[in-house]
Amino acid sequence: MRLFAAVLPPVEAVAELGVTVDRLRKLPGSDGLRWTGRAGWHLTLAFMGEVDEGLLPELRVRLARAAGRTAPFPLRIRGGGHFGHRALWAGVAGGLDELRLLAERSDAAARRAGVAMTEHRRYLAHLTLARSRAEADLGPCLAELSCFEGTPWEVTELALVRSDPPVPGVPGARPRYGMVDSWPLGRS
Repeated sequence: MRLFAAVLPPVEAVAELGVTVDRLRKLPGSDGLRWTGRAGWHLTLAFMGEVDEGLLPELRVRLARAAGRTAPFPLRIRGGGHFGHRALWAGVAGGLDELRLLAERSDAAARRAGVAMTEHRRYLAHLTLARSRAEADLGPCLAELSCFEGTPWEVTELALVRSDPPVPGVPGARPRYGMVDSWPLGRS
């Protein structure tokens, strides 16, 4: 199964951002973007890819330990950015040092549990909002996102999430996400 460790924003934060995304979807050029669904908005901490189910017990133990060693911290959705001209995302602000630490601990937990972590890059916290198969003019969306400032919330849990790919051949199909497990922060 395809897994990743993540922070899931609370319903209120998703709703706030959703109001802005609804405006973005009406901007010129936005009809060429494939928009992610609100239910899928998350902050990926460590992408694990395909994980053998036999590794899950040890992975759970190690992620629980990583969560327990990390105190709750404040976060808010703020601003946005892009990867090339093909991906639009919302950024975050607040406890970024704590978020990076939780990402590093999640990555280390997966490695120690035997997950082959082949992807390692500098951590950039973001919630993917839209993608494009071809280069797109993201300027209007970026301008609108630049002044977005969400209400702060406290990150209190680490989630292990399963990602199922979109159903082939179904127009507009999106990946489906489901929580496999979660652990409270700061309980070691």
